[in-house]
Order: sequence, then structure tokens, then C-alpha cells
Amino acid sequence: MCTFYFLTCRAVAKVECDQEIRLLALAVIQTEAQAVAALAEQINAEFVSACRLMLACKGRVVVTGMGKSGHIAGKIAATLASTGTPAFFVHAGEASHGDLGMITRQDVVLALSNSGETEEIIIILPIIKRLGVPLIAMTGNPSSSLAKFATVHINVAVAQEACPLGLAPTSSSTAALVMGDALAVSLLQTKGFSRDDFALSHPGGSLGRRLLLKVADVMHSGSAIPVVSQDALVSQALLEMTDKKLGMTAVVDPENKVVGIFTDGDLRRMLEKNLNVHSTSLDQVMTRGCSVISAEILAAEAMQIMETKKINALLIVDEQQCLQGALNMHDLVRAGIV
Repeated sequence: MCTFYFLTCRAVAKVECDQEIRLLALAVIQTEAQAVAALAEQINAEFVSACRLMLACKGRVVVTGMGKSGHIAGKIAATLASTGTPAFFVHAGEASHGDLGMITRQDVVLALSNSGETEEIIIILPIIKRLGVPLIAMTGNPSSSLAKFATVHINVAVAQEACPLGLAPTSSSTAALVMGDALAVSLLQTKGFSRDDFALSHPGGSLGRRLLLKVADVMHSGSAIPVVSQDALVSQALLEMTDKKLGMTAVVDPENKVVGIFTDGDLRRMLEKNLNVHSTSLDQVMTRGCSVISAEILAAEAMQIMETKKINALLIVDEQQCLQGALNMHDLVRAGIV
């Protein structure tokens, strides 16, 4: 009985502890959500002025900060750079030890400090002033030294940190991050930054491949295209399919114009009818009116066409409907178009 009672108490305590953990996590999310919502009041004339300074910048936006603000500054710099506003991060602690040389008179400086009194930033303000570089300050204290010194000040003050001790930067760092995103996206839209522009700065990942890679880059061309004439026998088509290993073959007329396609599926349907592959003309069993695409469309569009039409292969043609290439789903998967 005592053992049962002890185990029951432990189980109840564990449930109560789990519930407390969930409540604590929810409180953090709610506190930070409120801090972000309150930022709407700060999208004002100062915010617009900051955007105007960065739009007029002939050099780079130099983003700086220390500690957690430094981490947020680095992310803001990366977001700006990837969305059409050339930017880079300078560690405030290193700035007074030589890295100030990275800043030119053509630049704009965006400095982050929740207190607005970060020593490593305050110490470099006279140099920024001497260079005549516009300074945008993002702080949680409009009365701070940094805010007063700045050309433009963006207020990211929060009512409270999500940390119950009120010490660890939580709500304040989230607010700064969101305000940075607001700046970057506002600049992106104002500049007319396009999907193609975005792709040029993201060539390495799957996103870049989806936005840049064209069908011409991944299709089989020349002697690698499986192709037979429309008067060929099914057995000849099978030899071509086996040789080119794409699970299909294009069927063309004497002028190399596509008249149809013969696939694994067509072969299965033919065998169900007990037709002889050595005597049956391809013209009798191929798929006419097959889907064809241009080599200049994005590979991602080809993938979408295949998924929508539930097919595994496409033929590529020119403006005269002459065969240029062939493509199957595996080619797109290998290219990273997923």
C-alpha cells in the first residue's frame, strides 16, 4: 500500500510539473507576441526616414552590435544583403581595434543596443561622426546616448522581457529582429526586388535551384534523347527505351516533329491486350497529344506540370514542335527540384 501511494504521488507530481512547463512556455510566447504587436506604433516617420537613408546609400549598410544585439545585428545584415540591400556585420568590440576601416563615407551605419549605452558602440560614435556617415540607432531607450547621437532613432522598447528574472534579452531581442525584418522587407518592396533577383543571391540552395535552373540545364539532348520514327515497331521502341533508360521514347515524323510518346504505361496496356511487340506498329499504341514544354521554362515548372498531370516524363520541343530533348521525374529529383 505504501509503495503504491508513493508511486501515485510521483505520477501526480510529474503531471503537475509537465503542466507547469507548458504554462511557462506559453507565457514566454505570449509576452514576446505582445512585444512584437506593440512595434506597430513605431512604424512612424522615424522608420520611414531610416528606410530613406538606406535607399539613398551608395555604399553598404554596416550593421553593428554587441552580445545578443550583435547576434541579431548579424542576422539583420544577412537578411538585408539577401533581399537587395548590400550590407555586412561589424562586431562592435572589434570596430575600435581596426574594423572601423571597413566603414566608408558612402555607407550607412545601423547600430543595435537595447540600453543605448553599450560602451563598445559609444566609443566609436565620434569616428562615425567624423566620417559623416548617417547613423540609424535601434534601441529600447529613446533617452540614451546612442539614440540622441543618431541621425534617426527607431524605438524597439518592450514592456517586459519574457525572462522571469527580467535579465536575459528575450522580448527585446525578438523585437529588434522583427524590426530588422520590417526594414528589409520594406526596402525590398520599394526597390522592386524580384524573385529573379532573390535567386541570384541564393544560387547554392534548393530555393536557388528552383528559381534559376531551367529545363535546358537538366534535359537529355542530342544522342541521349530516346526517339523513334512513327512507323517503327514496338520492339524497336523497346530497344531505344532500354538503351536510353528514361522509361519512354519520343515518337517523331520525318521532319523530327513530335507526334507522340511511348511509355512503360503504354507497354503495359498493350501487353494486357496480348499484342505482339514484333508485329505491332508503334503508331497503334503510342500516346498522341502528349505534353510538351519549352527548354526555356524553369525546371520547377516542369515538375509542377508532371505532378498536376500525374506523368513521369516530358518531351521538350522548339517553336516548330521539333524534338529538342527529353526529361523525366528522376532528372528533376537529382537536380534538387523538390
